[in-house]
This record gives sequence, C-alpha cells and structure tokens, in this order.
Amino acid sequence: MSEEASQSNGSATSQEPAHHTRSRELFEQAQETIPGGVNSPARAFRSVGGDPVFIESGLGSHLSDADGNSYIDYIGSWGPLILGHRREEVTKALYSVLETGTSFGAPTEREVEMAELICELVPSIEMVRLVNSGTEATMSAIRVARGFTGRDLVVKFVGCYHGHVDSLLVKAGSGVATLGLSDSGGVPAAFSATTIPLPFNSVEALEECFANHGDKIACVIVEPVVGNMGCVPPQPGYLEALREVTAKHGALLIFDEVMTGFRVSLGGAQELYGIKPDMTTLGKVIGGGLPVGAYGGRKDVMSKVAPLGPVYQAGTLSGNPLAVAAGLAALKVLKNSPELYEQVDGKSGRLVEGVKKAAADAGVAMTTNRVGSMFTFFFNDGPVTDWDSSARSDTERFAFFFRGMLELGCYLPCSQYEAAFLSAAHTDEDVAGTIDAAGKVLAALASKT
Repeated sequence: MSEEASQSNGSATSQEPAHHTRSRELFEQAQETIPGGVNSPARAFRSVGGDPVFIESGLGSHLSDADGNSYIDYIGSWGPLILGHRREEVTKALYSVLETGTSFGAPTEREVEMAELICELVPSIEMVRLVNSGTEATMSAIRVARGFTGRDLVVKFVGCYHGHVDSLLVKAGSGVATLGLSDSGGVPAAFSATTIPLPFNSVEALEECFANHGDKIACVIVEPVVGNMGCVPPQPGYLEALREVTAKHGALLIFDEVMTGFRVSLGGAQELYGIKPDMTTLGKVIGGGLPVGAYGGRKDVMSKVAPLGPVYQAGTLSGNPLAVAAGLAALKVLKNSPELYEQVDGKSGRLVEGVKKAAADAGVAMTTNRVGSMFTFFFNDGPVTDWDSSARSDTERFAFFFRGMLELGCYLPCSQYEAAFLSAAHTDEDVAGTIDAAGKVLAALASKT
C-alpha cells in the first residue's frame, strides 16, 4: 500500500468506516450546473444507490477522495490506466510537453512516432489516423467503411457499446442499460434504421443476417471481448465466423478495441485470438490517461480518408502533444516489459478466483468472466455469454456488494454492466485485501437474504 493510501481512512485493510460528507456536498453543488451532477452517466450511482464519491488524487493502485478516504481502484479511469495512476514515465513525458507547448494545430514528430508504434504493435493496422476519443474513432471507422464499400448498413451486437454515435446507440448496453433506457432519445429513427443489432456469440444469427442483407452491409463492428455488458468473452469459433462471413460478403470487419487494445495483450484482442480485422478502433490505453483515440486498418481502406480520399474527417486537437506524449510513454513501457501482461494476468486470476470462492462459501450465486486484466462479477447463477444472460443478473445484489466494497475501500464499477480492471500497480496485498473485503460483504449479503 502506498504511503498516501495508508494514511487515509477506508482502505480494504482497515475497518474504519468511510465518510462522504464533502463528496455529498460537492454532488449537491454539481447538480445545479451539470446534468445529473456528473459529466458522464457512467460516473453516477443511479443503479447502486447513494451519491458518487468525488476523487481528489490517485497514486499507483489507489484513489483518495474529497473526504480523505482511500480506495483500491478497479476502474482505472474505465480502462486506460493499465500502468496505474501517475506512472513516472507518463508524468515525465507530460512535464516535457509543458515546456514546449500543448497544442499547435499542426503536425508534430510525436504523431509520426505514435503512428509507427501502433502499426508495429497491432497486427492488422497498416495506416492509422489519430482522433480525440473512442467515440470519434468508431464514428470515423464506420464512415470510412461506408465510403469504401458504397453500402449503408452496419451490423452491431446487442449489449456492445461503441461510443455515443447516433446510429450505434441501438441496444448499446453499458451506461444506457444501467439507466434503464432502451436506446437514446434524440436519435432519429432513420439513423437507427441503418443499424442491425444481433445477439453476441450467435453464429446462426450472423449467418441469417448476411443471407438476407449481405450485399447491403458495409461493416460489422464488434467488441472482440465485450466490456459493456460486463466482461463477456467470445465463444470458441465466434470471431473466426465473423471474419469468414464478412470476407465472403465483401463487408469490412471492425474490431472496436478501444477497451481491449493494449489491455488484454500487447497487440490487443486480435493478437490474443489470432483474428485479423479490416479496421480497428483504439483509445484508452493509447492516451496514457489523456483523451485520445485512433482508427486504422488496411492501407487500401485507409487511403479513402481525406486528404488522400473522399471520406472527410478532421479534428483540431487530434494528435495533440500532451495526449500523444502520455500515450507514447505508456506504450513504450508495455512494449519493453512483456512480462507485465503475465504478471497482471496472474494477479487478476487470483483476485477473481478468490472472490468466486468467497461467493461460493457464502452461498451467493455468482458467475465470473475474465480475459486478462478485464473481469466482472455477475450476480447470476448461469454462464454469461450475451446480453440476455447478462441482463438476468440480480442488480439489487450487485448494488449491495458495490456499496459494501466501497465502504471497505474497494472502488468497483458502479454498474453490473461495466467491466472492472486491474493494473500493473496492484500489489499482492491489494488482491488479498480485496478478497478479504469481498468475503465480508458476501457473508453479509447471504445473511440479509
């Protein structure tokens, strides 16, 4: 445990109750000027009860809130911080940029270095364009796919979230599901009509869709490991079927690796499962904690992007020096430390198996899914392989578990439908403390019901 964390209340290794007076005051203040008091719905505690905690600092694997409570962090800014908070190499890179300028609206050498590194590490990417977020990346990739194929329809999967792109907020899981919304208001029906939602992990549904609409489908976009209905891995042979069917019908296969890229392996899920998509979207880890995204793929496809081709996409802050410097620093650490993935995977495995055993000992139904350092504890007694099986989870039990873990100093995603993340900064003590806390909370849950 860090010195900063050990001096605060509410850690997983202490039994002192957490206090949230200042966070509550800040939340009340925020609701006057910010919709719902938060700048992203994923930060609200609507589905778990109570008010969100306001964070003041992070160091390594720990967070400290406005009331001085410390938490072992299993969100990691929703995935980017695979190296933990304030990794030295990343902060040094940011300081160096502050000495030269933060934005020019003109090309810089770092952008070239970032593009070359991404193309080196991600198997399918021959050319890449930097943008400012994962949403921009998926929106742009779909536009390019339509421009390349001359087709309009897009296939996505129920429970997969690809950012708040109008046509992709159809059965989008994640924050939309957490808030109990079927889709999103403000999206014209005509936009949604260009999107075909299919059940994840169903080869039969995929083949039927292409049999009916194959010559009109521009692309299939998929989270190769879903993180937005909780962590849901692909069934054996499923990604292979996606690759085969799209190639047969002349549609592009887009892997949305905003969450999995450089997270589940150095080359992302496509390296882990040995599948080569036509296009890939990236974000989170490639920004080292700063806002950035990217989309890339085959050279003939990416050559359709302006100024080379007719598909327009632009951004004043795309490839800005701060985000690129932080991302480069993070990616270089990952590239030069191949043992890091094995270490993180081992700790994640021990954590998930420990909590699973604690649930079994308490007699609480729980299904656990994990791919590398992504994982979810589903309060569900059956396998979770798609949105329908994920949605059968007991969200009231999850809410009890979340609140109990928070009070014992473990900061988990505030939704049953979000993946949790472990970082290289997490220690064996963090893992043991979290398993111990889970045992206490699950025993209390069992006695309550």
